[in-house]
Amino acid sequence: MKIISRISTYWKIQFIGWITTSLYWGVSAFFGGTFIWEIGIADLILDVTIGITLTHIYRNFALTNGWNKLNLKMLVPRIAISVLVLSLLYTFLIVGKLYLVRLVVLKSNPVSFMAFLKSTQLQVFITGTRLMSIWLLAYHLYHYSRLEIETVKENARLTIIMKEAQLNSLSAQLNPHFFFNSLNNIKFLILENPDSARRAIDLLSELLRNSLNNNVVRLIPLNDEINLVKDYLELEKIRFEDRLQTKIETSIDLSQHLILPLSIQSLVENAIKHGIEKRKSGGFITVKVEIENGFLKISVQNSGKISKEIKDSGIGLKNLKERLLLQYNGNASFEIKEINDETILTTIIFPTK
Repeated sequence: MKIISRISTYWKIQFIGWITTSLYWGVSAFFGGTFIWEIGIADLILDVTIGITLTHIYRNFALTNGWNKLNLKMLVPRIAISVLVLSLLYTFLIVGKLYLVRLVVLKSNPVSFMAFLKSTQLQVFITGTRLMSIWLLAYHLYHYSRLEIETVKENARLTIIMKEAQLNSLSAQLNPHFFFNSLNNIKFLILENPDSARRAIDLLSELLRNSLNNNVVRLIPLNDEINLVKDYLELEKIRFEDRLQTKIETSIDLSQHLILPLSIQSLVENAIKHGIEKRKSGGFITVKVEIENGFLKISVQNSGKISKEIKDSGIGLKNLKERLLLQYNGNASFEIKEINDETILTTIIFPTK
């Protein structure tokens, strides 16, 4: 059993295939009434030897010349010529085998080799053509399918690598943008309210720590993102004071879901920049997290109007859209719309698995 397990699949198929073929001929001769055991055993051994030898020589020739890597257009003519050559060699060897075996076993042969060749060559050639065609087609179809599978795997691997590079690039791009805006906020607070500025610096430090930790992985727990948003909104509320009202509504277990880092934060930052900041009276921001039709739905409502600047959104939302597309292969959706004259609704829908 150990010896059999060490034999490669190629050799197992070779032996099984040629032995089965030779046994079929032997059984046909046995029931045909012309069977002689000595001839049958010799035919079995020599048929298997000739078949394996010819096909194995072809296999080595094909591998040496790289035929297994050719496309079908280049391979088909080579297979056709090879079938013809192998069939001729098979015919000569089999006819010679038939003649010699019968000469040795029967001790005499009433006809010459050339006469025997003429009488049997067509039938043997047709048989050889059929066998060699089947063998070569099976052999190359196997390798062609393996090549196609390897090509698909390689393309998939390259696609994953490309997506990872794009996601890493986008994440690296997002953090500087986010912290630049936060530092700008603190700059104004230092002049207007030093005590609030100190609290803002503490919040920014916490935001920086959380953001750097989150940036190591592609997806983070939803509750980590919500905590980041809470800190960011507190930082902004120091600057806007009573001009900003915030609310975060959740009805699910936040720790059970994973989302893109800085995804909700990008929506909130956009709401501040293009909504609250543009209004003298300020406004509100409401973040809502829920499950809807089996999907994770995150919506951000804020005071404001959709302007051309929002439609042609800058780095934050463009970055988010690209990351959603790359991470979820089109299974996540993003929408921003004006639900009345004074409110903007931005929604992201994530797959839950």
